[in-house]
Amino acid sequence: MLVRADHLKTSDNPAFVSLLDQLHRREATLSEEQRLLLKYLDAWQLDYLGDYGGARTSLTAIIRDTPDATLRFRATATLINVLGAVHRYQDAFAQLNQLIEQLPRVSDRELRWQGLGEIAQLLIAAGQYDLGADYARQMLDVIPSGETACKASYFIEHARYSSGQLGRGDEQAQEAVDNCARAGESVFANALRADIGSVLIQSGHPDEAVSVLEKHYSSVRHDQYLITILRFDALLAQAYLAMGQSSKARTYALAAWQASTPGEFTDPLRMACKTLYQIDQQRGDFKSALDWHARYMEADKAYLDDVSAKAMAYQVVKQQVQARKAEVDALAKRNRILQLQRALDRKAMEASRLYIAVLALGLLAIGLWLLRLKRSQLRFMRMAQCDSLTGIYNRKHFMSEAEHALRYVERSARGASLVLIDLDHFKLINDTYGHAMGDQVLRRAVQACQEYVRSTDVFGRLGGEEFGVLLPECTPDAGIERAEAIRRAIAMLSDQDEPGIPVSASFGVAFTVESGYELRQLLMDADHALYRAKRAGRNCVVAGKQGEGVVVA
Repeated sequence: MLVRADHLKTSDNPAFVSLLDQLHRREATLSEEQRLLLKYLDAWQLDYLGDYGGARTSLTAIIRDTPDATLRFRATATLINVLGAVHRYQDAFAQLNQLIEQLPRVSDRELRWQGLGEIAQLLIAAGQYDLGADYARQMLDVIPSGETACKASYFIEHARYSSGQLGRGDEQAQEAVDNCARAGESVFANALRADIGSVLIQSGHPDEAVSVLEKHYSSVRHDQYLITILRFDALLAQAYLAMGQSSKARTYALAAWQASTPGEFTDPLRMACKTLYQIDQQRGDFKSALDWHARYMEADKAYLDDVSAKAMAYQVVKQQVQARKAEVDALAKRNRILQLQRALDRKAMEASRLYIAVLALGLLAIGLWLLRLKRSQLRFMRMAQCDSLTGIYNRKHFMSEAEHALRYVERSARGASLVLIDLDHFKLINDTYGHAMGDQVLRRAVQACQEYVRSTDVFGRLGGEEFGVLLPECTPDAGIERAEAIRRAIAMLSDQDEPGIPVSASFGVAFTVESGYELRQLLMDADHALYRAKRAGRNCVVAGKQGEGVVVA
């Protein structure tokens, strides 16, 4: 019964739960080894249902108490999944590194299968798509009895989807779905269908996405796997909205929002909030739209922060592993140096000098290597803070620096202005002149802005063609004047740096005297002003709240 339950975990979860109930009724007759395996299966189910705290406690106890190396390896692999789910990414990657180091010594096919799966999954979540897919392909060489290629195929295709390689009508992805369906692995089949539905929506075929998702909606509900249920609901909401069926879109979006775990900001949650915001905006219910927009902004920021945290944790642990290896190498070299020094005592002075020179060069090489490693770490930190195209702050670092600046001006009882900048018709520039020219326009626009940005200002790219400038100790009049100066500088690019290409920008300005010192409120008020600038004909500055002044080009 234990073996059968173990193999039914994902293919038929309700049957798996029923077997667990039967086993618990007979727990008194089980051996200690069997009870530990049952405890592991209970912990796995807690992880499946999203009770990560309970799963983590049980798995940690199993790793500590079990004498069975096989069960300890399996519990460690599942614990990695749990640590990732609770956003303890650095701990997860530290455990993952230990698992990778143990893997060459593991010959059991079932253990290698599970270990490779956890490694592939976490690497793909951290944005290491090619590396994660490589580990998934290794799974195909060790498929144990009772398993199929479904799980490995899912990881491979999900890595392709995450890296933007999956297209409409992708035969390889569809073959993976069919193989999982034939194997009875509906959890993985439906997860891939969600990826395919997302691609169909993005490629402008929401009707096809609805056909795929609605057909298998009851199967997803039967599996009771929360993240897939949320994805189906959020994607159906997007698809129905794109088809103009706002009532159905609202139903599915609300279902995704209501089923989301409080405090967890997932991709389906931000998709659902955005859809509800768009629906209410279309209906003209601007108060409700504003509420949903605020929830969307909060979920979007938290989700992007979480994605960055995964990538950062992977790089930090990677650097720590390299640093530990460097320390071990350095200790080995130091031991060698001591051995050579003892040998030098037995040699003549002339030979001793030669050996000392060689050793000094070795130490210098180690020092240079460690210096290079340190510079690499510093370069990575800068990459995490700055936008790779324009060189200014990225969205995450802009938000952090702006919060610090606002706290400072609030404590000193001074004002500040926030300017949002959005390049007009930028998509048309990309479509007409190509993305290379679009990138050039972005860089030149940033250079034009920097002529009017002080060293105390916070300047960052918020996404796409949108930028933000926080101006500490800047009055409303001065903020409008600075925004207008930047607007004229960008508009001049059409005649000077980019002849023949129409370049202009719309500006929204908000002030702490009106909006307070909370960055979120300043962003919302500046965004509304920017929206009014777009409606006013673009290439202009709109400042303050609704109904106040407009500075037109």
